[in-house]
Amino acid sequence: MKKGTVKQILLITDGCSNQGEDPIAMAALAREEGITVNVIGVMEQDTIDEKGMQEIEGIAMSGGGVSQVVYAQQLSQTVQMVTRKGMTQTLQGVVNNELKQILGSNTSMEDLPPEKRGEVMEIVDELGETVELEVLVLVDTSASMKYKLPTVKEALLDLSISLNARMGDNRFSVFVFPGKRKEVEKILDWTPRLESLSSVFPKLTSGGITPTGPAIREALSHFEKKRSLRSLISRDEQYIEESGM
Repeated sequence: MKKGTVKQILLITDGCSNQGEDPIAMAALAREEGITVNVIGVMEQDTIDEKGMQEIEGIAMSGGGVSQVVYAQQLSQTVQMVTRKGMTQTLQGVVNNELKQILGSNTSMEDLPPEKRGEVMEIVDELGETVELEVLVLVDTSASMKYKLPTVKEALLDLSISLNARMGDNRFSVFVFPGKRKEVEKILDWTPRLESLSSVFPKLTSGGITPTGPAIREALSHFEKKRSLRSLISRDEQYIEESGM
């Protein structure tokens, strides 16, 4: 099986979007482009209202990902769990598609005998440790998230340590919404490690709006830019080889 790259958007928020495009529609667009959207809803003393819950679940469902609502104190372990669960879910989907091509369109992992299913799950587990992983983290910095941001920072640092124990390559990028001057702002470009967040997070300011849809849209374009840059480099290398330069 050819190993590709698992691409995830990890959205961390505590409430409803109130500006820009519908985030559920943007998540569906992400899924079409092969990017999974996982969502973590963060509570403190209060609860997330019904509308917020519906949006969190709707974004994850449309984005082919998983959702989880937690108190801020549990955020660190939840970020790791959701990221890994989302990766496993994506890989199971890839394996199911492979099985359908080999065994017929009506076959999925659940249809296999128990011993065969166990062997397939071993392949999924192995891929989970070796496949390339790209995680773009979208952090809600609206006013209600102000006192939760230190916990978010610690959770992302723990995520970096956890995932860098894998054999496969990891790349992370972090965007916040709203930004200082615009709806969405990149605070960390693609990197294998998140340690530099320690210097960035204390400087973040909180705003009143929650432009979740525009944030997902901007995240998609960041994946596209990265992909197009890579293809441009590979085309240049091919040209050099063919021209004998």
